[in-house]
Amino acid sequence: MLRRTIFDGIVFGFLLCLLAAALFVTSEEQLLQLGLVSALALLFFVVGCGISLALSSRKVVTLGARLFGSYPGVEDDRPWYRTFWCWQLMVSLFATLTVAVIKTEFSFVELFDQNGFAGAVRLFKGLLDPNWDVLPRAVLNIIETIFMAFLATTLAIPVAFLLSFVCAKNIMQGPWARVVYFVMRTFLNVTRSIEALIWAIIFSVWVGIGPFAGMLALMIHSIASLAKQYSEMVESVEEGPIEAIESTGANKLQTIWYAIVPQVLLPYISFTVYRWDINVRMATIIGLVGGGGIGTMLVQYQGQAMWREVGCIIVVIAVVVWALDQASAYVREALK
Repeated sequence: MLRRTIFDGIVFGFLLCLLAAALFVTSEEQLLQLGLVSALALLFFVVGCGISLALSSRKVVTLGARLFGSYPGVEDDRPWYRTFWCWQLMVSLFATLTVAVIKTEFSFVELFDQNGFAGAVRLFKGLLDPNWDVLPRAVLNIIETIFMAFLATTLAIPVAFLLSFVCAKNIMQGPWARVVYFVMRTFLNVTRSIEALIWAIIFSVWVGIGPFAGMLALMIHSIASLAKQYSEMVESVEEGPIEAIESTGANKLQTIWYAIVPQVLLPYISFTVYRWDINVRMATIIGLVGGGGIGTMLVQYQGQAMWREVGCIIVVIAVVVWALDQASAYVREALK
């Protein structure tokens, strides 16, 4: 009941916000009044919850009721296109799609503009005719990128391994443990929400531009991501081995070591290999903001519109990413 009401409140509130914006907002300055906009959004959410409750009292099956299973089933025999929840879903999707088109300024005219299209043709001509003179330097930089990703992943593993147990709900039982669980989950979510690109900017100011800053950025992001993935695996382990170990009088640490670690070890390794694969690809991106590696070389040539040299770098990156993807796929398959 509560989840259905909150979900419907968000959906109806979102539609009311869009309606109000379409009718009354005439300039961007009005949307910059954050306090007023937030208050109106909260008001529309409350109104949406009220609409949901009113519809529920009339036994109308809303989208929230359909998702969370809190409906009497009176509309089950009706065709889908005659149900309220279906129209609620379609209207919400249409409204979201419309806003997305407006906010991204989607335009076929600009996409096929003659001048823009001619520029794209010149760019692709350069990319498809690589300048192989820069190949040795590109290979040297991609090696630096691979080792940067490797070191970041290696340093992240032990920290993420320990944090995964602190962030697992089935491990952190009890009032104080639950507080630690929420604090750590929140901290990791915040850390993970900051992209590696931003971390690279921070560390390039902190320790200077170069591969060290890139490695630190990848390490921080890897710790947060791996800890989350590891903790979800810990939460999905079977309870049987845990109860068996606990029945022998084992303490918490012994229970984790003998009952949980054996169950999650192989998935841990599989995710770690995949994470290294991700880090190699991400390392090429953070190089754009001073994170070192081949990304720095790429941005140098891109800034001078030297598309033939950029084409050579892209070929090197594509070959390495393809090779690592194949290797990690074989390793993960062998670990199953």
